[in-house]
Amino acid sequence: MAFSPAAAEVVLVALAHGTSMLLEALSVLTVLGGLLAISRDALPRLGRSMPLRPSNRARLTFGSWLALALEFQLGADIVATTVSPSPSHLIQLGVVALIRTFLNLFLSREIEVERRQEEDQALVRERAYRRDEP
Repeated sequence: MAFSPAAAEVVLVALAHGTSMLLEALSVLTVLGGLLAISRDALPRLGRSMPLRPSNRARLTFGSWLALALEFQLGADIVATTVSPSPSHLIQLGVVALIRTFLNLFLSREIEVERRQEEDQALVRERAYRRDEP
């Protein structure tokens, strides 16, 4: 039994919509996962005085989760556009992809700077600890 082109298109559109929804759901769940990850790290410190600025580790952790969520969102937009490639949808996808690319670029740079600062701080603490050893 062979599919007609119209039936194949219906299946493709349904598959694309389902895939797009799945990717969007993964994006939301990824942000939630990031929130849970930083909450888990912050819970042991609740009784202590909280700093005015979040720790580098919390920012790095959440930033990494956000970058992954952006990738899922971009994938969802690409899949959604494949079934309705009108000029307006293509322009919208291009604009969204550009915005997300720049957000990811700056987020990645910030994560890398924060990571280097954290490594430098760890190195300074290690050197200070070694000087204090008997």
